[in-house]
Amino acid sequence: MTAVAAPPEPRTAARGGSWVVYRCELAKLVRQLKVQAAAVVCLLAPFLFVSALNVQSNTPQDTLFGRWVHDSGFAIPLVVLGFAGQWALPALTSVVAGDIFSCEDRYGTWKTILTRSRSRSQIFTGKALAAMTYAVAMTVLVALSSLAAGVLLVGRQPLIGLSGTLLQPGHCTALVLTAWATVLPPVLAFTAFGLLLSVASRNSAAGIGGPVVVGLALQLASLVNAPEAVRMLLPTTAFGAWHGLFTEPSFAGPLAQGVVVSAVYFVVCVVGAHALLRRRDITEG
Repeated sequence: MTAVAAPPEPRTAARGGSWVVYRCELAKLVRQLKVQAAAVVCLLAPFLFVSALNVQSNTPQDTLFGRWVHDSGFAIPLVVLGFAGQWALPALTSVVAGDIFSCEDRYGTWKTILTRSRSRSQIFTGKALAAMTYAVAMTVLVALSSLAAGVLLVGRQPLIGLSGTLLQPGHCTALVLTAWATVLPPVLAFTAFGLLLSVASRNSAAGIGGPVVVGLALQLASLVNAPEAVRMLLPTTAFGAWHGLFTEPSFAGPLAQGVVVSAVYFVVCVVGAHALLRRRDITEG
C-alpha cells in the first residue's frame, strides 16, 4: 500500500503582514546611514543657523519674521519653516520615500520578498507607512529643534505678529507648533509622490531627486505671477498656509484649502503607486 502525499495547502498571506513589514522597514531605516545623517542635520542645523545669525548684525529681512530673529526666539522656527517649505522638506521626504521601493530593484530582491507569506498589498502598506513615519518624524524633529534653538539662544521674548499685535510667549509657542503641524499634509503629499516615483521609475535617483526638482519648479511657478487658480492647486502653496495664524483676526481658509489639495495629491499618488506594484511582473528582474 503506497502512501499518497496530501496536496500542499495554498499559501496565504500571514495575518498582520502589513504590521510585520512596517516594523521590519522601520528597523532597517534606523540603521541606515542616510537616515541617521538626516536626523543629525535636522537636530543641529537650526542651532548652527542661530549661531551664525548671532555673530552678524544682518537679518534675513526678505522672509516673514526675518527682521525679528534678534529680538524674539520665536521668530527662528518660523524663518526656518519658511526656508524648509521651499526645498528642505520635499528633499527630506524623498530620501526614504524615493528609495524604499526602488532599492528592491537595485538589489534584485523583489523575487525574494514576494515569495514570502506577505501579499503585495501588505508589502506596499508596510513600506509606505514606514516612509510616512520617517517624513513625519523628521518634520517634528526640525520643528522642535528650531523652536529650542530660538528659545535657548535668543530668548522667550514676545513676538510681533503680522498684524502688529504683540504675541506673548505662551501664545507664540502654541502658534509655532501649530504652524509646523500645518505643513504635515503637504509633507505627506510629497512623500506619496516619492513613493509613486520609486515604484514607477524603479530608480532611486529619480525617486529621490524627482520630488526635489518638482518642488522647486512648483515654487518657481508660484513666484512668477501664476494665476491664482493655478497657485491654489499647487501642493507647495500649502507650505505657506500658516501665515493666517499670525494675523488678527486669524484666518484658516488657506489651511483648509491646503489640506484638501494635499489630500488629493496624496490619494492619487498612493493609489497609483499601489496599482503599479500590484501589476508588476517580477520575472522582469
